[in-house]
Amino acid sequence: MQIKGLRWFVVGLVAIATVINYVDRNALAVMWPSISEELGMDKNDYALILTFFMVGYAFGQSLFGKIFDAIGTRVGFVLAIAVWSVAIALHAAVRSVLAFGIVRFSLAVGEAGNWPGATKANAEWFPINERALAQGIFNAGASIGAVVSAPLIALLYIALGWKATFLAIGGLGVLWVIPWLALYRGNPDSHPWLSEIAVRNFSAFLAVFRLVRKPEFP
Repeated sequence: MQIKGLRWFVVGLVAIATVINYVDRNALAVMWPSISEELGMDKNDYALILTFFMVGYAFGQSLFGKIFDAIGTRVGFVLAIAVWSVAIALHAAVRSVLAFGIVRFSLAVGEAGNWPGATKANAEWFPINERALAQGIFNAGASIGAVVSAPLIALLYIALGWKATFLAIGGLGVLWVIPWLALYRGNPDSHPWLSEIAVRNFSAFLAVFRLVRKPEFP
């Protein structure tokens, strides 16, 4: 089987992962008034929990950058979204500020992997003259996620309550992994769904790129 324009499906899935990323991170903020009332927390507790998230996010950027370079884009994305999906689902079980801080830290570490992973996928699948467009497509996922997260979370909260909502949105990442593993079966130079011509063109692009780039980095 061959798919024309496979690279656009890849960046489309990365954009969808970015939407899920923002839905998951914004869920606590949308439901915080009810959660804080039920658990007896205040705005100072929320500020502390947010600090855990920001520290985890800073740490996760570098960590997952190294992970993606070590294990590749396909498995790296699965690991990142698995970490953040489990972390957001565990929000349903916590009852203290410390526990919230731990799961928010874990969520941030996993979610941070979305950005080095998206950048690596862009570099692997797109020629230089298309990379800005590809970057714009997956970055648009952040804006879309920010827009849809509040109404989506509000509807789920009304229907399910806050605990079940965390579990439900944790399942979004699991669903995303299915088409990702089915579609992303290898890099462009070895993907079974690319035509021989496409692979040859990509290999030629890599050869030219190797000729013009600096042989060593400082």
